[in-house]
Formats: sequence, structure tokens, C-alpha cells
Amino acid sequence: MLAEMLRERLGLTGTKIGCNEAECGACTVLIDNKPILSCTFPAVRAQGRNILTIEGLRQISGDEDHLHPLQEAFILHGAVQCGFCIPGQIMTSYALLLKKPEPTAEDIHHALKDTLCRCAGYPTIERAILAAAEAMRTGQPVQPPQIQESARAQKVIGRVEMRPEAVEKTTGAAIYTDDLKFEGMLYGRAKRAGIPHGRLKKLDVSEARNLPGVWAVLTAEDIPGDHYHGLVIPDWPTMVGIGERVRYVGDTVAIVAAETKEIAAEALDLIEAEYELLPVIQDPVQARKPETEALHPGGNLLKHIKVRKGSTEAGFEQADVVMEHVFHTPTTDHAFLEPECSIARVNDEGRMEVYVGSQIPYADRNQVARALGWPEERVRIIGTLIGGGFGGKEDIMGQIHSALLANATQRPVKILFDRHESLVVHPKRHATQIRVKMGAMRDGTLVSAETELYGDTGAYASLGEKVMTRATTHSSGPYSIANVKADCYAMYTNNPPAGAFRGFGVTQSAFAVESLMDMLAERLGMDRIELRKKNALRVGSITNTGQVLRDSVGLVECIEKVEAELHRLAGPDPFAPREVEGSPHLVRAWGLAAAYKNTGLGGGAPDKSGAEVELYPDGTLEVRTSAAEIGQGLVTVLRMIVAEEFGVRGERVHVLLSDTDLTPDGGPTTASRQTYVTGNAARGAAVALRQALTSMLAEKYDVPPEQIRFVEGLAQVNGQEIPLGALATEMQSEGRAPRSMFEYWAPATRPLGEEGDMHFAFGFGVQAAEVEVNRLTGEVRVVRIVAATDVGTAINPLGLQGQVEGGVMMGLGNALTEHFILDEGRVVTDRLARYRIPSITHTPEITSIIVEHATSGGPYGAKGIGEIVSIPTTPAITNAIYNAVGVRVDSLPVDQEKIAEALAAEKAG
Repeated sequence: MLAEMLRERLGLTGTKIGCNEAECGACTVLIDNKPILSCTFPAVRAQGRNILTIEGLRQISGDEDHLHPLQEAFILHGAVQCGFCIPGQIMTSYALLLKKPEPTAEDIHHALKDTLCRCAGYPTIERAILAAAEAMRTGQPVQPPQIQESARAQKVIGRVEMRPEAVEKTTGAAIYTDDLKFEGMLYGRAKRAGIPHGRLKKLDVSEARNLPGVWAVLTAEDIPGDHYHGLVIPDWPTMVGIGERVRYVGDTVAIVAAETKEIAAEALDLIEAEYELLPVIQDPVQARKPETEALHPGGNLLKHIKVRKGSTEAGFEQADVVMEHVFHTPTTDHAFLEPECSIARVNDEGRMEVYVGSQIPYADRNQVARALGWPEERVRIIGTLIGGGFGGKEDIMGQIHSALLANATQRPVKILFDRHESLVVHPKRHATQIRVKMGAMRDGTLVSAETELYGDTGAYASLGEKVMTRATTHSSGPYSIANVKADCYAMYTNNPPAGAFRGFGVTQSAFAVESLMDMLAERLGMDRIELRKKNALRVGSITNTGQVLRDSVGLVECIEKVEAELHRLAGPDPFAPREVEGSPHLVRAWGLAAAYKNTGLGGGAPDKSGAEVELYPDGTLEVRTSAAEIGQGLVTVLRMIVAEEFGVRGERVHVLLSDTDLTPDGGPTTASRQTYVTGNAARGAAVALRQALTSMLAEKYDVPPEQIRFVEGLAQVNGQEIPLGALATEMQSEGRAPRSMFEYWAPATRPLGEEGDMHFAFGFGVQAAEVEVNRLTGEVRVVRIVAATDVGTAINPLGLQGQVEGGVMMGLGNALTEHFILDEGRVVTDRLARYRIPSITHTPEITSIIVEHATSGGPYGAKGIGEIVSIPTTPAITNAIYNAVGVRVDSLPVDQEKIAEALAAEKAG
């Protein structure tokens, strides 16, 4: 195919392959100025034709030293996040502008309808295309967006800053793992069990080993070290051995390394495996029944999670109104556009190097080393750019397998998942059943809340215990309630493992509790906003885990900001249904939801991050940490923090991430923690280095340290201005390295059930959604979203806007389109074509309102916002559907046929 020819033969790796089934659009190139999907376009058909890839776009203007207006616009408008889809987005957009130099929003949506962005930067992509079109028509520079700066802005912090890696991502120069090649590289594949439950009775790999071009076939007996891995509980077999249990279709029974991908695939077909089939456990409720077979030695219960506050029995007796309902959420997939890829090689020193886009490099190092039976110091994880993660690149996928094969063959080995394998194998979002019961007084005061959750953690633990703990502790919503009881049963099943996913369990519980809040408001005859405002957490409130909130609780302001915008847009009664003029079968209404989400690991887990800052003789600085950039904007945040502390422009600071040999441990990129924890580490390192320079100057010039200033790359002392680079040279001449390392420990937290703070900060968000429902078909369209988010301090307003809009789009998909379908443990959704993530055509108008209630411990008052922005979206949409047509959605995703049937039944009688 053309994509393979461009990438493999010509080295034009800017053209990405996300699905190999003509679904995602990442591989788009132009042939004779027409966009084609190169992953399914035979290369022979391009013979004699003009092919334009992302690498050639900047040449179109005749000046290779300058970016094309589209590339420049994507950078200025913040349309670049993880960057994996960007070449396809830009090439599709360029083809559109050739045909329509003055496109409308409708033109853009039509042209890009099949070019997906999982970071969901669709609003900024649209704005970037319009800005580029204007620049191309007028010959004027691309106009940047009008972004409101932080109310707490300083010299750099709170101002608009471009992503430093955006140029590479818009020009095709950005290197992801699959873009790397090494001399003598082999190709690895894993033989998957393909059955949801059974025992491996027989395994014959002899024919595969004898196949010409095959260098190694390994089974469980060839693992030199630990046979199990896992982030919390090591219960996941690296390979299933003869006589051992297969627990899901993605389990591995053998791995191969061969000269080509084709030979590796052929070798897999030659491996013969025989199984004793066992009964399949489909869901967590079934898994908890006493007669159900145990999947693990300890049974099927991963964790019974409990929250207790006051007496719910007494609370319900006191309540004037009690409501109870059961909600269901499905399994969903991260659907990051870059499939998993790992490359392992043994270097000249006999150490194992693994190149991978991982959210937790140091955890990878630990697990790879244990599987090899080596000390950790003999393994190096080298992080590459990551094409989306959302929690799905925390668990080990191909890292251990590629390392085992590289060690066995002494040649580099690449393991690249195709989209089918990615969907079948990697952990998902937990499917849940959630029963919510709430009691309130007539004035709306909530007095009691009880929740019972069942979480499907799949075949192995992954992060299931942590995810379902967050689901449980947040299951009564962001409200002050005197009596709370919550029980969660995180259960093993024969489904694919479930682990971290943006929202980390709170997405599921927020849907349930916010739906019931609307139901309760209706029963009370009370305004939905007033009910939430009356019970909202505030400074001084006590959460359901007994934590006193001391600062940074902007929930009420978020509610008030959304309320004001709703009244501006829809008048005094925004929740009333309104027929669309000229189309009486179309009904619109607004819905509302609130949410909160912890920042940081919490629950007593040690939460720390290390960072190192170094000053170079050319006056530039570098900040180093292993924290992962998955598209959320961490690179920009770290450079801004260091720039702020040294009084330099952002472009004078470079960032190096995710290399366990060169960067300190930044901890996992999860729990919305990196801005807070690694941001503080970077700030601490920058301050320590600045103080060292200050001490050197104070001693040399005999002046008090407080009289020394750092401004615009200069140290001002005793009437002189000394370039920073000169200070680095001077420090080196004294035998001292001009760098500083800082390890930041977040405020201590306590485990659930123990007295004290379970978390050190929380983000808060309120969203309102306007939907349009077709009364004839049940089809739902989201028209607008208003999102108010308490972020503490907005470090980079441009990046923040992308996170809000992207989070909303992911929440929209969770509500309306996304369902990873399983049948008796077998994966039905095994192709991207069978999993519907939102496209640009689903994009509503999104209004983002930033609320800044600074938290005392965060850098400059900031706290994490990666997850909170996606959590209230789903219940806001489903509440709006009820307000529009009176159909309560209690099972996701929204089923338009059920809506149509309910409306038809109502009409009939």
C-alpha cells in the first residue's frame, strides 16, 4: 500500500497509520491534489502521479524556511495536541482549501468528517483552517486566536504559549515509536489465545521455529525472570504456560521474532494450541455469585471498597423524599490513534533499551527488568512521542515481549499492534452497574446517599482497584451530605482487563448521581440549579470520606457562571423543551451536571516527582523529567514554569522527557497530577539553580542576594547585566555543574477509611448541554456545551482551551456513540469501523469558562484539569434529553431506538 511505501521505502514517516482500514484518516496524502487514504491505496496506482505528503507542504509556498499557513495556523490556534492525527488533518484541509478558498464551517465538517482526532481538538482545528484560509486569500500573516489570559497571569505563567513540539508535529518531523528503524531489526508478534476462558492443554511451536526467516519462538518456559506483571498486583501472565488458565481472548501463549512482518504472521498461524474450554464469566454481578468458578486463587473479588459517613439509615428516616435508581455504563475503548508499539534492543554494553510511548516509564523499567531477571539498572526505557494515551498506555503491552525477543536473538525487535490487536488486548474503561439512593428534605437539603457499584475489572487487576475506589468515593457527587454509604465490588471476569481511562471511574459514577439529582429535583419541584447550589461543596465542607476542604473549591462559582450563561442564551427557563421553528418534530432543551475529581494519586500512595534543570553556556535552560506528554501540554507547562523562574522567554527553555537514564522519575501520567506534582518539581529545581547562581554572584560582587534580579536572560547585579550563559561558564570553571535536581513530594494523604485527607486537591466542573432530539427517529444532536471549570490557575490558557474542548468531545462520545461490544467474553468491536468515536460532524458550539480558585500547594495555584473537563458532559447531555422529550436515559450509550420507541408508545397511548 502507498502508506507502507512512503514510510518504509522513502522514509516519509509523517504519514501515519492509525487503523489500516481507511477509517481514521491519519494516513491522508494528496494524489494530483485529491485526498486519498494511503493505508488502503495500492502504491502501483500512484505510478506517474503527483504525490504530496505533509513533508512537502511547506515547499508549496516556495519557501522551505517558512511554514505553510495551515501549519502555522494549527500551531497558533492550539489545534495540535498529541499530534498523531495532525498530518492527516492538515493534508485533508489543504485539499479542501484548493477547492474552496473561502470555506464555511459546513464545508470543513464535510471535508474532515472521516479524519478523526481522539484528542478531539475539532473546534480549534476548524478555527485554524478558517484562519489559514484567510491568510492564503489575503497574503497576510495568519491571525492568532483571541484567548483570554489568566486573571492570575505573571510574566510567563497565565499567558498564551505555543507548544514547542508543534512545529515537528505539523511538518511530519515528529518521531513516534513506529517511525524508528534499527539495522538488523526483526519483527515480533504475539500468539493470542483467542478464547475467553480455558486451560492451555497443548502447545506446539516446532513448525513455527523451523520456518525460514524466524529467529525465535518463545513460550512461558523461556521467560528467565518473573512470569507475571502488573501495575498494582502482578497477576497478569506475560505468557500462559501449559496447564495454566487463559482468562481472556488477549492472553499470550507464544511470541515470535522474524525477518519480516509477513513471516512473523505466518509463524503465528503455524503454532498449534489446544485448550480445555471453561465457562465464561460475562459480568461482575455473575462473578460475585457464590456458585461462579473462581478465576484467580483469591476468588473473583478484586476489592470490596467501602465508604462510611454518618448513618444512612437514620438519614433516610429523616428524609422527606427518597429516590432510588439503577444505572449502567458500558465497556469503552481509549481508541488512541497511535497503536501500541515497542522496540527493544541490546546495546553494546549488554543493557536492554526499550523505545516506547509509555505513560509510566519507570514502571515499565521495573516490569521489564523483573521479566528478564535483571537488575533495573540494566534496563533503559526511552520514551518517544505518544499518539494519545488517556490512561490506555499505562499497562505493559509489547514492552516485555519485545525485550524477551531482543534478548533471545541479540537483534533489535519491533512489536507493533495493528488496530485489531489493540482493540482486543489493551485494558478498557470499566463497565459498571450503579444503584443510587438519595434522601432529601423538602427544602432540597440532601441528608442521605447510598450507592452500590459493580465494576467489571476484566481478567486482570490492572488499575481496577484504584479506578473503582475513585468511582466509589465520588459516587455521591460534589455535595455536602451528612450520611453516606457506598459499597463497590470490583470483580474479575473473562472480559478484557479494565484499567485507567480519562475520568478514572468518576465518569461512570457522575452519570448515575447527576441523573438522580435531576430526578430528585423534579420530585421536589425544585430548580435543578438551586438543588445543586444548595448542597454544593464549599471551603469548610466535609467530603463523604471525611476530608475537610480548606481551599480551592470553586464549585459554586462554576454553577453561577453556567447559570448566568444559560439565562443569557435561553432565557429564564432554559430547561423547558422548545420546538425548532419549521421542524416541529425537532425539540431542544438544556441539561446540567456538576462534578469533581481528585488531583494526584491520593489514598495514602506516595506521590512524588523529580525534575532537573540545567543552564547551558548559550543561555538556554533544559528541564528534565520522566513524566510523559500524551497530548495534554506538559512540555509547554514545564517550559513556562522554568521560564517564569528565570525571567526568560519560553523558547529559551528546552524540555527532555521520559528517558530513565537521563531524566528523574516523574511518576505516572495519570490522576491529573503532572501539572501539580511535576510542575512543582520543575519549579523547585529552577528555584534551587537560580539560588545557586544568586549565591555565586552575591559572593563575587559582595551584594545581598535579594538585590540580584534575573530579567530577559540577564542577571542584574551591582549595576551590571550578565548573560545567563556567562554564569553557566563561570560555574563550570569553578568545577560546579550549573544544574539542580529537585524531588517534590506532594502533601501526604491517607487511605480510604482512615482519618485525614484522602486527596490534596480537587478540580471542579459544571457543564450545561443543549440537545436537539428528533421525536420521529430518537436521534440526538448536541448543539451547545457551556463548561465552567475551576482549574486553580490557568498556566497556559491556549493549552487549557484544548483540554476543555477535547474533554467535552470525549464525554460526548461516551454519552452518544461509544460502546465496546463483548459477547460471552469475545470481542465484537475488533475493528475501528465498529467503534464510533466522535468526528468533527458531532462537534457542538463549546463555550469554556475558566474559574480560578488557587490551591495553596499547586505551582502558582494550579491543579490538574485533564479529567474533570470530560466528566460532567455525559449526564448534562442525558439530563437534557429528558428535559426535551421526557425519556430518562439510564444506560449508556444513548440508544436512539429506545428513545423513538418510548416516544411512539407515549403517542400511542
